[in-house]
Amino acid sequence: MSKEPFVKKTESFYSIEDWKKGNQSLVAGITSRHGGVSEPPFDTFNMGLHVGDSMKDVTSNRQLLANGISMPVESWVAAEQTHGSNLYTPGLKDAGRGATNYESSVKDTDGLLTDESGLLLTMCYADCVPLYFWDKETGMIGLAHAGWKGTVQEIGPKMIEAFKHNGSKISSIDVVIGPSICGECYIVDDYVIDKVKKTLEDENDLPYNLKEEGQYHLDLKKLNQKLLIQSGLNTAQIHTSGYCSSCHADFFSYRRDGGKTGRIMSYIGWKESKHESF
Repeated sequence: MSKEPFVKKTESFYSIEDWKKGNQSLVAGITSRHGGVSEPPFDTFNMGLHVGDSMKDVTSNRQLLANGISMPVESWVAAEQTHGSNLYTPGLKDAGRGATNYESSVKDTDGLLTDESGLLLTMCYADCVPLYFWDKETGMIGLAHAGWKGTVQEIGPKMIEAFKHNGSKISSIDVVIGPSICGECYIVDDYVIDKVKKTLEDENDLPYNLKEEGQYHLDLKKLNQKLLIQSGLNTAQIHTSGYCSSCHADFFSYRRDGGKTGRIMSYIGWKESKHESF
């Protein structure tokens, strides 16, 4: 895979192009903040139904994305996202949950995985880490929302375990770590770093460094990578985006934007012919 896994396809979204090669029925990518209809401070392509934006504008934005990636909104599955590590495996009965209203989202869940075609797994972010999973042999796909809480609760390794439980071999799983806040922009305190230390096994190359007394730069992408390696993946199976949601004006950032902002959306799904390349 190329150094940067995300390729900008339109003003509104980026695609994981190398996953699509030879797998035209696989849809995987992330939105930008541009090309939609939302008013400030959600301007303009806000995907979050839970941030105070107009429901009408958000559903219009979601329809624009659905048209752009050829996956109807009725096929989407969205989660409540509580900064935890609970996982859910949706089936076709779940199609449409959380797609046009927040109340029907999958409750208390930050990770979704499925081998069903005709479903689009979705998650929303404004600095947290999107994790994408794909088993190249079975076609199982997954998506996780990893803020610092979900990361130290090891949502990445839990996704790997869930894949293995569903018949995946660890050697056939590929992971992409998506656009999210970088270590330079993300400052945390001793409380967070104490939690991080408990997750790392005999690690010398630490994903954080001291800024000043009680303040640290934390690289959440690097921490997730290290936890995935601890779970059995090798570095060649993990592809990390260089985009920072705070540095890069294409994305919403909770920290940069002072807390009142929109959400970008990660997504992954199979169109109906998911096994065309297997």
